[in-house]
Amino acid sequence: MDISRSYFNMEIETLDRGELDALIEERVKYTIRYAIENSPFYRKWFEKHGINPTEIKTHEDLLDLPLISGKTIQENQPPEIHEFMFRSVGWEDVFTIHETSGTSGTPKSFFLTWEDWVNYAEKYSRIFMSQGFGHGDRVVVCASYGMNVGANTMTLAAKQLGMTIIPEGKCTFPLRIIEIYRPTGIVGSVFKLLNLARRMRAEGIDPQESGVDKLVVGGEAFADESRNYLSEIWDCPVYNIYGSTEGTMCGECNEISGLHVPEDFVHIDVYDPHIENFIPDGECGRIVLSTLLPAGARTGNLLLNYDTEDTTLVLTRKKCPCGRTHMKIMTPQREAETVWVEGTPFNRVDVERGIFQRENMNYLTGEYEAFLYGEEDGETILRVSMECENPGTCDIDLIKENFIHTFFRSQSPLSRAYEAGTFKILFNFQGPKGLDLNKIKGKPKRLVDRR
Repeated sequence: MDISRSYFNMEIETLDRGELDALIEERVKYTIRYAIENSPFYRKWFEKHGINPTEIKTHEDLLDLPLISGKTIQENQPPEIHEFMFRSVGWEDVFTIHETSGTSGTPKSFFLTWEDWVNYAEKYSRIFMSQGFGHGDRVVVCASYGMNVGANTMTLAAKQLGMTIIPEGKCTFPLRIIEIYRPTGIVGSVFKLLNLARRMRAEGIDPQESGVDKLVVGGEAFADESRNYLSEIWDCPVYNIYGSTEGTMCGECNEISGLHVPEDFVHIDVYDPHIENFIPDGECGRIVLSTLLPAGARTGNLLLNYDTEDTTLVLTRKKCPCGRTHMKIMTPQREAETVWVEGTPFNRVDVERGIFQRENMNYLTGEYEAFLYGEEDGETILRVSMECENPGTCDIDLIKENFIHTFFRSQSPLSRAYEAGTFKILFNFQGPKGLDLNKIKGKPKRLVDRR
């Protein structure tokens, strides 16, 4: 077997740590020079903060720079000001314009050159090959084509790998697509892929006999329990990817033990906003990214020390059994999906983990929604609603017990509040399509803080 066929860019993906760090430092220096010469925002930013950009030469030097955020981008574009200060090429070199929503306010604007698209496609090409995709694969993409760059980037990557893309955009496509084209992979969310499997079984099509041998879940964090259940339903591996218009594009290899970061294209550090400092590998904090440009490259948008407001931790920088040397991070979680109760945080994924216990899935579809309420007497109530296959035969007591045991396993402070009666969990069980999220268009928010 030709081992090089397991990699898209074997030389870069298998660089030893010393050579990879040297390449990163080389690209840090070029990227800073590019920022000075081409980014109106960073020219003023360096001056405002008294930074001598010529002294920024290493990864460690990046740690000394101030952070920027989505709000910074919003404040440096129309309608706040007349110009797009983060645009770092002339209009004649902008290939596509994209907008990404912030937590509030005007969407953030991003400008991509064709060179940006080529680099983005390489990141996904590496991911796909690390997951076993390649020439001859037929992949249904259930992700939106438009302002979101993910679906288009995967399609460009497919061209480089000799894959065929079926660009459905949604997972509600006719089942004849499965029967006629026999796709070997599908990209979608956990819930889209579970719903698709239910539709197929209802029509007498066994997902395990459909020809699909790989699933890719992107765009959201998920619990290992939901991954395992999805893998069981389809009888194939389920891989995770994490991407953004900002250019992250990290993905699991066939080891499924963390997401490789394309360190030669994007630099990631982890920051704890509570202590206002960067933290060591193994500790959880926010992803702070910086664009890295190869010498001579151009980019439409440049970001240095950009706080993504997504949380992760660095799992390892050691060589992976797959042969890749680029570091691996834990599946990132959206900080917007994290709530705090009595000084303790928990995420939507923690709720999902309690629902997708294997015994529970004998009765549940996996669809759920959770709401947090605050009472006048200081009590906090978490109301978890779950969809049952058949409410009449649903073992409610078993599901409650499994949820509570799992949810509090890693939440000792909340467990004490639960025992003291200041934190309560209420359960609600509905039949198919009975949850409130079915009345809402678009992607549902599954953990809502209504305090």
